[in-house]
Amino acid sequence: VFPRNVNIRVCRFFLSFLEYFDGMELDPVKKEAADRMFAAKRVGSALFYGVTSFFIMIVNKSILTGYGFTYPQTLGLGQMAAAVIVLRLGKYLNIIDFPAFSRDVVFKIFPLPLIYLCNLVTGLGGTQRTNLPMFTVLRRFSILMTMIGERLLLGYTTGYSVQFSVFTMIFGALVAASADLTFDPAAYAVILANDFFTAANGLYVKKKLDSKDLGKYGVLYYNALFMILPAAIVAWVTDDLGPALQTPLWFDKLFLAQFLLSCIMGFVLMFSIVLCTAHNSALTTTVVGCLKNVLITYIGMAFGGDYVFSWVNFVGLNISVFGSVIYSYVKFANQD
Repeated sequence: VFPRNVNIRVCRFFLSFLEYFDGMELDPVKKEAADRMFAAKRVGSALFYGVTSFFIMIVNKSILTGYGFTYPQTLGLGQMAAAVIVLRLGKYLNIIDFPAFSRDVVFKIFPLPLIYLCNLVTGLGGTQRTNLPMFTVLRRFSILMTMIGERLLLGYTTGYSVQFSVFTMIFGALVAASADLTFDPAAYAVILANDFFTAANGLYVKKKLDSKDLGKYGVLYYNALFMILPAAIVAWVTDDLGPALQTPLWFDKLFLAQFLLSCIMGFVLMFSIVLCTAHNSALTTTVVGCLKNVLITYIGMAFGGDYVFSWVNFVGLNISVFGSVIYSYVKFANQD
């Protein structure tokens, strides 16, 4: 559609924009300046992840529910393909770099691709099967799972104030779920599975980044590359890909634009998660997701179209939101 030199300039700008959040050099002599730069990277990467996660959830909700595109695995395939294409093009243009493929790469990246695939599929499926407020409340269980995982795998411990705020979130989620007028056991199971894989994904991303074998771009590229074919097979066997390719929605220009936007933002979201986890921790990344969900919860009530109001559900939602805010404040105040 555009001349090749225009496409190259656009790609350079896009990847340079992402690299901005991680490409600033620190002056080892000026410790105070270095500390400020480190703090800016932590906050910047967290904000980057929060904003990206917020917008992609809105777009995915519009595609899967608003348009009735009931094929979340096909949407996930599009996001994986976008990540592979953008990163490969970036390496070809010498904008970014990551290790070339070898047998060692396979052992260095696994089991992260399998965890990522399960996280992606269950996340998209959960968004489709329940209303946004309940989805975001149930997602708070991922904080508890991440906290437990960091204790078991990394030996991290948390104070009583953090534990209290976590259990406040869980209590609010249980209260809200008890009066959910659109209760769907299968949807709840999918979302809780997504919580587990979210926690596992964050923990393993942190492990892979700490090892420095592949770098952040290598983790992103090979994570997506190794799962495209298995994900396509699963989507075909589960009768997701075939009907998706035959839907008349592809002739709707607005739907097509949103689908392509979701694919590109899926890659940006992957990058933002890796960046936030690298500069902070798996737990902080999960916390930022819940801060974003505070806004998502109330937007879903007002504009989602699928929220059925009840006072018990509403109170439970607000208890959970209150707990997530307190938890986030405690974690950031203590410089986790």
